[in-house]
Amino acid sequence: MVRRRNEIGIRVALGATRGRIVRMILGETAVLVGVGVAVGLGLAVFAARAAASLLFGLEPWDPVTLAGAVGTLALAALLAVLGPARRAATLQPVRALREE
Repeated sequence: MVRRRNEIGIRVALGATRGRIVRMILGETAVLVGVGVAVGLGLAVFAARAAASLLFGLEPWDPVTLAGAVGTLALAALLAVLGPARRAATLQPVRALREE
């Protein structure tokens, strides 16, 4: 978020609320996680054939395992971005614009 400090400062100066800033950052993260999940699931399905002999007690297309992995990834991404998003929401526009 440090690289986008000026942009966020301008948004706050123009009237963006803290909730709007947090939603913007979380939305951008959700798009990145969604793309990563789509690519990862595609690769997992492709790689499942090669790893089928190594999966003891699991089917290569086990939906519970795949859903657990996706849920864990989404939770980790949310926890990783929540702190920076909250800090960005409390940004003072004058300080952000003066730093450049």
